[in-house]
Amino acid sequence: MSRPHTLTSTARAVLLASAASLGVAFLFAAPPPPIGGRADASVESAAPVKLGRWSAENGRALIAEIAASASEGLDPADYSAAALEAELNRSGGGETFDRMADAAALKLAHDYLLGAIDNKAAYDWHIDRADGDPSRLAMQLQQAVASGRIQPWLRSLLPSDSRYAALRTAYAETPEANFVARGRLRANLERWRWMPRDLGADHIYVNVPSYTLQLVENGKPVTEHVVVVGARATPTPAIGYAAQSVVLNPWWTPPKSIRVSGKGFVRDGGALRQPPGPRNALGRVKIDLPNPHAIYLHDTPSKQYFEKTSRAYSHGCIRVQNAEGLAAELVKLDTGSDAAVERGLKTYATQTLKLREARPVWLVYFTADIGPDGKLRMLEDPYNRDSRLIAQLDTPVRLAMR
Repeated sequence: MSRPHTLTSTARAVLLASAASLGVAFLFAAPPPPIGGRADASVESAAPVKLGRWSAENGRALIAEIAASASEGLDPADYSAAALEAELNRSGGGETFDRMADAAALKLAHDYLLGAIDNKAAYDWHIDRADGDPSRLAMQLQQAVASGRIQPWLRSLLPSDSRYAALRTAYAETPEANFVARGRLRANLERWRWMPRDLGADHIYVNVPSYTLQLVENGKPVTEHVVVVGARATPTPAIGYAAQSVVLNPWWTPPKSIRVSGKGFVRDGGALRQPPGPRNALGRVKIDLPNPHAIYLHDTPSKQYFEKTSRAYSHGCIRVQNAEGLAAELVKLDTGSDAAVERGLKTYATQTLKLREARPVWLVYFTADIGPDGKLRMLEDPYNRDSRLIAQLDTPVRLAMR
């Protein structure tokens, strides 16, 4: 009588390894008990084969979050959800699925944290972000996979600002047939993903298409000022720098892009400068925020432009209605008193009041925003940027996943 065929330990290991590469798990029958003895219960069945770092549960969670990205104005097709699901159904996991899931998750994490558009400078957006290190995202992904928290981690990367949440709600409530409004909302959701996640409890916020400036203290706007922004030919860039001083009765040195007659100017070395006075282009106040774009906030003698509905007329800087009041508010919040501003404006002598605490100034560009009443406002697009941004968001992305 022939003996039953059994696997050696080496053959058993080889078969298990081959099965794992195909996404198949085998259960082996226990070898016959030795004569006069009993089988060891520990070898009655093999332990389940671990197919890869990504469990099926993590994989399903990633696929679900990719589907949910549509509510953020993103295209789930950019993250190859169909290919991921097909591979997971085929193999149950393994090295191939690990590579595909890593690529899709990192792409989605990048787009949630920093936005889907990389060439932000093409939209005159120059707000730096220090939190987009790919190696940092990869490390966080590894931790999320190990802890089974893929969806919570990915969602934590999205903006938490209430204005982003309001835009997302408006996008969900806008019928798909209204593709114009939905496109504009998508563009502004994308811009919010470009923003730093912390603007600072105390800051100045200028949304160019709204033609307004908000002075924010402890996270709440305390005053709002009408502003004039850059004309289409000389647009105001999106930047974030800190206001460091208030200059009363400033001198004005025209940039090379602005030609002046010389009348009412004095020559200082090789440059023409306009002294303080009623006709000074900066008016009585300049709020200085050193930056390479030479952009700042200032008063103006040309008050008539504040009465217009569309107020894109400057050479790029922000002209502020009641700039004297803004200066007094800033200094009072900084020192507890606005007496220095009041004294300084009684003469035309130049005086620089350095702020004890530099205050972030955000010059941004949102054509859909939330008004003081909490309602959505669709604003004009003075620099005609929405259509180009929407077209770029609509361009399919091919994700290298293998």
